[in-house]
This record gives sequence, C-alpha cells and structure tokens, in this order.
Amino acid sequence: MRIQEFIIVEGKDDTTAIKRAVDADTIETNGSAISKETLMKIAHAVEKRGVIVFTDPDYPGRRIRAIIEEHIPGVKHAFLPKEKTIAKNGKGLGIEHACDADIREALAAVYTPRTASEKSLITLEDLIDARLIGHPAAKERRTRVGAHLRIGYTNGKQLHKRLQLFGITKEQFGQAVQMVNQEEKE
Repeated sequence: MRIQEFIIVEGKDDTTAIKRAVDADTIETNGSAISKETLMKIAHAVEKRGVIVFTDPDYPGRRIRAIIEEHIPGVKHAFLPKEKTIAKNGKGLGIEHACDADIREALAAVYTPRTASEKSLITLEDLIDARLIGHPAAKERRTRVGAHLRIGYTNGKQLHKRLQLFGITKEQFGQAVQMVNQEEKE
C-alpha cells in the first residue's frame, strides 16, 4: 500500500513501524515540543503532497495534533485506539507497537477536516442524550464511540469539536452510539 501524503509521526520507532506496514515517507516531530523548523517542513509538505498526522493516542500525541492543527489547518488525521498501541510487555504505548494490519487500517480510514459550511449538525444536547457528557460512564462511552468512529479518544470538551472537525454525520454518530449501547447490553 503506497501512501502519497507525508505521515507525521513522533519519532524514529514510529517511522520504522510505518515503513514496515506501508510504503510512505514520514516527518518526525521528535516529541511534543515541535520546533518552528518542523512546523515549516510540515507546512511545505502539505503544499507538495499533503500530510496525515498519525500520533500516539496519549496526551503528548494529542498535544502534537493540536499544535499542528493550530499552525497548519487542513491536515488529515489517522487514529489508532490505545489498546492497539500497547507494547507486548505492557510497558509502552505508541504507534511503534501497533501491528502492520492495524496501521494499514488506520491509514485507510483517514479523516480530512471539513470547512465551516460542511460542519456536522451534532449538538451538545445530542452528546448529553448519548450519555457522552455529564454521565458517570461518559469517559468510557466516549472512548468506545471514538474507537467506532476512528477519531480517537477525547475529553467531553473536545468531542464536539472533533465531531465537527471531521464532519461526522448525525447518522454515523447515531450508529456509533447504538453500537456502544448494544455492547453495554451484552
């Protein structure tokens, strides 16, 4: 599988995992303190071939995504749920620990942010009704909805923004909530 866009990763081990799974070029941020030079390189890559941000499903990975989104709007995103990025010995977390098939699947399901006119119509009331905000089980439900929608984990405040950003439709959202409800019954 050849990926045209540059894939933004955190470090060398992530690059190794990506290149093992697909034919792609990467740009490494070397941690969550992204330099101006790295941001300039990413901006140039967006202009030339496009960019897919594929960072770890942890706080530093989310911070890197936020910094890149703030400085370079319009980048694409790939996500893997936390459980697919845990090291075999259980002592590490990151893209470098994911299996090749999971990496390929995440890259095949890339999200492109939507423009303001294409924003989703999902409201905060929808999130409350779905027990994703203001409910004792909200965190667990958000984790599972994020996995079903392949948008990663978010806190309550960021969920609405990410649903908007990636243009998740009410239908897609409803299906994901339905799957979580069904899982809770089993």
